Amino acid sequence: MALRGKMYFMSTTIIVLGMISLFVKGLNYGIDFRGGTELVLSFSAAPDYGVLRNSLLKAGLPDCEIKSFGNDQTILIRTVKQEEGMAVANKIKEAIQTDLSTLKFQVVMESKIGPKIGKELRRDAVYSVLATLFVILAYIAIRYKFIYGLGAVLSLYHDVLLTLGIISILDGVIPSLNLEITQEMIAAFLTLVGLSVNDTVVVFDRIRENSRIYRSMSLNDVMNKSINDTLSRTIITSGTIFMALLVLLFVGGEVTRGMAFTLTVGIITGTYSSIYIASAIVLDYSLAKKKPE
Repeated sequence: MALRGKMYFMSTTIIVLGMISLFVKGLNYGIDFRGGTELVLSFSAAPDYGVLRNSLLKAGLPDCEIKSFGNDQTILIRTVKQEEGMAVANKIKEAIQTDLSTLKFQVVMESKIGPKIGKELRRDAVYSVLATLFVILAYIAIRYKFIYGLGAVLSLYHDVLLTLGIISILDGVIPSLNLEITQEMIAAFLTLVGLSVNDTVVVFDRIRENSRIYRSMSLNDVMNKSINDTLSRTIITSGTIFMALLVLLFVGGEVTRGMAFTLTVGIITGTYSSIYIASAIVLDYSLAKKKPE
């Protein structure tokens, strides 16, 4: 707990940098949240991007985003253009068949999301995260005390904001990570919230138990002892998840890489915040009130 001041500063610095990046760059929303048509095509050989772009331009699709998807032969084509049914996707395939007739391709993925649905999904994603945080606050406040619930929820906000900031900073810097905000990424954020609060509850439970056993000990010492008591469990649990996520990150493929990266960052911030955010807030509040919890 003696290091909590430095940890506050480090967390604040990273979050502020992340918020600046969010304000300047924004988030790279996937097709789920902004609407449009998306195709993933696997070619028999790596296509020429210039020929591909000219082909789509002649087909009346000048605003298409074209990038590799895992390897040089698999291409992601995305456009916000909207037409009836899968007309846009069919135009893309027909244009490629005409101008790149020497290359055979297969459709790996094909999807279309309307702009209204994309807007609703963005709204619902925010509501789902906020609702989760509110329910966690209520649960921990009832099971322990309100300040414990507040500390836990603030640590979860810390985890979400810090992870979101890192995603914004690295988006485009490491293209292979595929850090688009999709429904899978929202699922990753909700999962990291669950993992983080689980670790926090374990620490809080040991603090409550030790507070009853060691009544003459200061809250600072009780917290240090409780954190040390649960440290081996935390390292084993978080370390096992971390290793599984590393395998998913490097071997799992392009589609799951963004989700795996989000959870990898989240498991680190969640483990860290249980000690240096959630517990530290409870300690600082108790010291300010001169009334040990």
